[in-house]
Amino acid sequence: MTARETSRVAEDYVTLIWKAGEWPDDGRKATTSDLAASLGVTLSTVSANLKKLAREELIHYEPYGTISLSEEGERMAVDVVRRHRLIETFLVEHLGYRWDEVHDEADRLEHAASDLLIERIDAALGHPEVDPHGDPIPQAGAMGRADGPVTARILTRCETGQTVQVVRVSDTNPDVLRFLADRGIRVGSTLQIVTPMTATGLMTVQSEDQAIEMSLPIAGAVHVDQVSG
Repeated sequence: MTARETSRVAEDYVTLIWKAGEWPDDGRKATTSDLAASLGVTLSTVSANLKKLAREELIHYEPYGTISLSEEGERMAVDVVRRHRLIETFLVEHLGYRWDEVHDEADRLEHAASDLLIERIDAALGHPEVDPHGDPIPQAGAMGRADGPVTARILTRCETGQTVQVVRVSDTNPDVLRFLADRGIRVGSTLQIVTPMTATGLMTVQSEDQAIEMSLPIAGAVHVDQVSG
């Protein structure tokens, strides 16, 4: 494996670890099984790479224990997240990509783009605060989490009669993004809860003049901020 490939592997791992704790109400933590699923590799490969990253002092890790980032690992992760989200925003706003098309494209470009190109993209976009999915874009050189809506929660936790506004949609599943886009739901959309999430794994929301039934995977990808109710 070349030095560039090694660096890319490190960036992929620390970024996934960072993102796992970005939205606290998700209740997510980085696990070896989640990393394996996201990266399409075996558990043994993940364990070997985590041990390597720990030796390089990018993460804190003990087998079967918690996984967390060191200061250097967090710095690397935040830089990659910034690159990814600025590229996604540029692709949507200037190249006509749909929000379900940009994640994989940005994954490929985030490792290759120079610092100068990223800063030129940021300036050309007018220094945006969020990407097309509502994810906050970290400032250059920032550490920790970018500022997001502190009262945001997952749509599945809302109750009948509440009126909420979509503030973020997970970009991990393009099918979910296409489902929402086809029904006119995007960041900034207002929804009213008709039927909350039930044991059947379904809920119903009202969006403008249409009632929309959502499955658990779809509703679980949507973060909202309460407007009323």
